[in-house]
Formats: sequence, structure tokens, C-alpha cells
Amino acid sequence: MNDDNWLAGQFEENRSHLRSVAFRMLGSVSEAEDAVQEAWLRLSRADTSDVRNLSGWLTTVVSRVCLDMLRSRASRREEPLDARVPEQPDRVDPEHQALQADSVGLALLVVLDTLAPVERLAFVLHDMFGVPFEEIAPIVGRSPAAARQLASRARRRVRGASHEGEADQARQREVVEAFLAASREGDFQALLAVLDPDVVLRADEVAVALSAAAKDQGAPPLASEVRGASAVADAFLGRAQEARPVLFDGVVGAAWAPGGNPRVLLDFVVAGGRILAIEVVADQEYVRQMEPVVLAD
Repeated sequence: MNDDNWLAGQFEENRSHLRSVAFRMLGSVSEAEDAVQEAWLRLSRADTSDVRNLSGWLTTVVSRVCLDMLRSRASRREEPLDARVPEQPDRVDPEHQALQADSVGLALLVVLDTLAPVERLAFVLHDMFGVPFEEIAPIVGRSPAAARQLASRARRRVRGASHEGEADQARQREVVEAFLAASREGDFQALLAVLDPDVVLRADEVAVALSAAAKDQGAPPLASEVRGASAVADAFLGRAQEARPVLFDGVVGAAWAPGGNPRVLLDFVVAGGRILAIEVVADQEYVRQMEPVVLAD
């Protein structure tokens, strides 16, 4: 795995992804380029013979580089020059323009720049790139539960800045309730209708263990990660009998709540009326910290 040509080829395959991660972290195309270049230098010097997932390794490396840059920026109390005024390249660069015009708008970059470095990293990696908190935790030097808290605080700040909290909650609740109803009724097509084709279902270790222990009681068969609408729909088909919509951390999700007592949280990422990701969390420390409130029918 240390062949230079092979490594260079693998890096080039991941360059676009790494630039996107770095740009969302830093809000600056030039700084993103610097971070990606530093990741290449570290790759070229590293022994990657034991690395099984090079893309994940590179994402971690560029995230650490970006975190160092954010902390340095914060210590100097500087803002990225292009967070409010996008850079104007000397020549037309389609990839540069794509970064500037992608789903991360300038307004969001301004909001992200108000976050603490570790909050920004946790939010960007999890909410924008679906990186599990178990992988984010060592980057920020926290436990997975604490990493979730960082992302939750960042998410609350981002949503609060949109000034559309109540409308967002209403739209989110509609999708969550449609998902729960389809699950209870065993309506496979209705489940597919609310799931993005590339939806990702993730569950923490506690949730996976609980689902295995309670499979005879109708618990969904959970794994650490399941991808694709059909597979996720299969996991929840005919389930969710004890699940209820809940409000936690300012967003609408769901919870397995026997007797009205939330025990397991389902955190949904919704966009365009469809569910992009579901995270099932049974870590009781996290559940308590979120203080979920069961919503009235």
C-alpha cells in the first residue's frame, strides 16, 4: 500500500471529497486547498500499510488539519477573508466555482464561522458528511456522547439563525409522523416514499445490543450502519409500535418510549421532504442530556 504511484492515484480520487470537507470546515477556498495539500504531505510521509479505509483516513487527516487551522484562527481572532466576500480567482476555475456555489451557501458559512472549532467540526462531519460520532470523537478529543453534544449545539445555532424554527419543526414532524405511521402499518411503499434512495441508518452500540435482545418483542434489526432505502425500510417494516414523536434539542425526532418514557432516540436528518439519515441512539447519558419531550398526538 506504500507504492507512491498507487497512493497518488488514490489521493486524486479523494481530492474532490477532501476539498469539500475542508471548504465546509474553513469557509475559504484557498485555506481548503492548503489543508488538502497538507493532507497529501502527511500521506506521503506516513506508513499506510495497515490502513484499510484510506478515504476515511484521509478525511480524518484533513479534519485534524482544519481543526488546527480553526483554532489558530480563533486564537488570532481572525475571520476567513472569503467567509463574507468570496474569492475572485484570476481565471475561471469550474471546480472553484462549484465549491462556492454548492449546497453550502454564504449565509451558512457566516453562521458556521460563529461556532467553536470543535462544534463546527462535529457538525460538518456528522450532519454534512455522515461521519459517525465514534470516528469524530478521537478527532476532537471527546467521548462519542460529548461529540454528539457538540454537533447538537452547533445544529441549534444554525437552525436558530435561520429564523424558521417553528416552520422547520412542523415540516420535520410531518415527515417523522409519516415514517412512524408507515412503519407501524407495514406499508413498504409508504416507507420508501419518505426515505431518500441513499438514506443511511446508523445505530450506536447500545442500540444494536438492545435490538438484538428484544427482537422477539418487535425491535427493528439494527446494525451499526445500513444504507439504501429498501434496506432501511425492511429494518422498520411493521415496527415502531412503541415509538412516538418527540422534541429534543429544538428538533422533532422520535423515541422508543414505553409508558411514555423515552428510552431510545431516533434523530432524523430531513431535506426536501425526505429522510436522508436516521441515527438511533440508546446511550442513556445522551438521552438524558437531550431531555426529550413526547409530543401530543
